Amino acid sequence: MAPDLRPDPPSPARRLRRWLLRLLVLALCALAVGMLWNSRWAQLPRALWTVSRMPAPSALPVPVEGVAARRIADTFGAPRGRDRTHAGVDIFAKRGTPVRSAGPGVVADIRDGGLGGRQVWVLGPARERYYYAHLEGWREGLARGEVVEAGTLLGYVGDSGNAKGTPPHLHWGIYGADGAYDPLPLLRAWTPAATGTPPKDP
Repeated sequence: MAPDLRPDPPSPARRLRRWLLRLLVLALCALAVGMLWNSRWAQLPRALWTVSRMPAPSALPVPVEGVAARRIADTFGAPRGRDRTHAGVDIFAKRGTPVRSAGPGVVADIRDGGLGGRQVWVLGPARERYYYAHLEGWREGLARGEVVEAGTLLGYVGDSGNAKGTPPHLHWGIYGADGAYDPLPLLRAWTPAATGTPPKDP
């Protein structure tokens, strides 16, 4: 009869050591992932993950400093030329008035050109895109990928793009999964007592 060459089964102490080693490796991996996720290098993906999981807001502050929602005309959907309609609202203010982020998000793009002239796009809650256009200029240092909060300074009211020569104003729009929708009801629904006053930075 051939000898039994199978190795002896590991002892209970050896099995316990193996399980403890596996648990230690898993714990170290989890710790490393947690440290990386909370590091400054992960700020952008962390912010994108956070805002994408937030629900779309039911109320927002007016993004132009010092302007009340009752002063904004409801021009969403109004004809603009022969082949397009107004996909937002115009918020009139003195040239150079600060324009602030209406909510939390990430600066997705900064452009200078086209109908909107100097513009900023912010990716916000529920992956909706906030459009700030006709700016006189941007805040110094503003950059793509910057994480912003409600009240973060983005730029200043102007008349760039196809608004050249018109009274200075911010064209502001929100684009959801089905395209642009009227943002004015959100502005009219906002109250400082209900949602907190957005912070102001210099």
